[in-house]
Amino acid sequence: MGSSWAAESQTNITEKSCKELKCDCNVMWSLIQQMSTRRLCMSKGPNEGTFVFYASDRARRIAATYARFYLETEDFGDTKKKGRFYWMALGAFASKTVACSLDDVRVNNPVLSSVHEGLAKGNLWLFFDISGWHWYYTRFNGTFDTCVDQRDASRYVKPVQDQMKHYPWKNEALPKIMNMSRHAYISEGFNLVRKIETTSDTNKKAKLQFQHLMAIANHEQGVILQPLIYDDPNFSKWVERQRCDLIQRVSPTLQLAFTSACDIRDTQLKSVAPDGTELEKFHSRMAWIGEAAQLFDSLMQSRREYMEQELHTIAGWVGIDRFSELQYLPEIVP
Repeated sequence: MGSSWAAESQTNITEKSCKELKCDCNVMWSLIQQMSTRRLCMSKGPNEGTFVFYASDRARRIAATYARFYLETEDFGDTKKKGRFYWMALGAFASKTVACSLDDVRVNNPVLSSVHEGLAKGNLWLFFDISGWHWYYTRFNGTFDTCVDQRDASRYVKPVQDQMKHYPWKNEALPKIMNMSRHAYISEGFNLVRKIETTSDTNKKAKLQFQHLMAIANHEQGVILQPLIYDDPNFSKWVERQRCDLIQRVSPTLQLAFTSACDIRDTQLKSVAPDGTELEKFHSRMAWIGEAAQLFDSLMQSRREYMEQELHTIAGWVGIDRFSELQYLPEIVP
C-alpha cells in the first residue's frame, strides 16, 4: 500500500519505544472513512460489523451524529467551541425528518419505492460525505487546509476500498458525487468555522454561523443531493407527482419540524414548504431551505435551551438498531 501506509521497525527491549509513521492525506482520509462506516454498523467482533439494517435507523444514527457534532460531544469534539458546526444542528433535525418519512406508510410502500429509496440513498451518502469533512477537521485539524483538496474515495487504501464495495448504491453514488472530492463550499464553510472559533463578539459570531450554515447547505443540496437523487428521473418524477392535488392530500406535509418528534403542533417550531415549491429543482428547494434556515437561526437565538435539549435527545439515538442480521462487512481498518 506504499510507504505512507506501512513501515518496518526492529524490535528492541526499550519500554514504550515507538516508530514514527508519517501518513499522507489519502491515508488520513481513508481512516476518516472508517469513522463514518463504524457509526452505521453494529459490531460483530474485532474489526467486523454489519450495516444497520433499517434505513430509518441509519437516518436516526446520522441525525444523532450531526447533533453530537454541534454539541461537541462527538469524537474529538471540543465543548469550549460549541456552535462552530452550526449546520450540523440544522442537519440533525433534517435527518430526523428523513427518518420519519422513511417510516411513514405514505412513503414506505411499493408505489413510492423510488421516493423511499431516493431518500435513503441521499441521506446515507450525504452522511458519508459531510461527516468526513467534519471528522477530519476535528481529528487532523493541523492538516485540513493541506488535505482538503486531496479527498478522493477512488484512491482510498485497499482495505477501505474493499469494504466500500459493500456500501449500498456505491457504484451509482460515487461517480455522481465525484468521489466526495468537491470542496469549494466546504472550504468556504470551514474558513468561517475558524473565524467562529476565534470571534468573541456575539453578534458577529451569529452572522458568521449563518454564513457557515448556508455554505454547507449549498454543498449539501447542490453538490451531493442534486446530482445524486433530484436529477434522477425516477425520483424527480414521483416528487413532481406528489404536487398533484389528489396525491398531495394523502402525502406527508413537506416540512421541517424543530423537535425530536416527527411533528409538533406549535407552528412557530416548524417550517412548511411554501406553495409552489418544486423540490426537485435546486433554486426552488433552496428558497425554502433559506427560509427554514432563518427560522432555525431565530430559534437558536431566542430559544436556544429548548433547541439544544431537543438536540441532546436526538444525540441519544447514536446506537439505535432494530435489526442487525446482515452479512459481515470486510475487515474494518483500525
